[in-house]
Amino acid sequence: MSDYSDTVRRHRRLAILRHLEACSGYASNASILGDVLAGLGLRSTRSQVITELTWLAENGFLTLDGHHDDFVIATATQDGVEIARGVTHHPEIQRPRPRG
Repeated sequence: MSDYSDTVRRHRRLAILRHLEACSGYASNASILGDVLAGLGLRSTRSQVITELTWLAENGFLTLDGHHDDFVIATATQDGVEIARGVTHHPEIQRPRPRG
């Protein structure tokens, strides 16, 4: 992958976690997450959204419920919330800038 693609992927992962952290119940569905990413200038295909959700789940930052091809709900874990808040970081997820 190119450096640009890697950077976009890291930003996409952070944006997903930050959105989940802001949601009631720390949960959202893949379709809404795709719209959120587009609104942040990170336009993504459904496949890209599902790929990032799967990666985040495999690394313990969220859980997934639902069917891959139909309706997928992502829920942030404590580790995912800590990444979103900048409490901890992971080299494959963009580190958030301080809020305020």
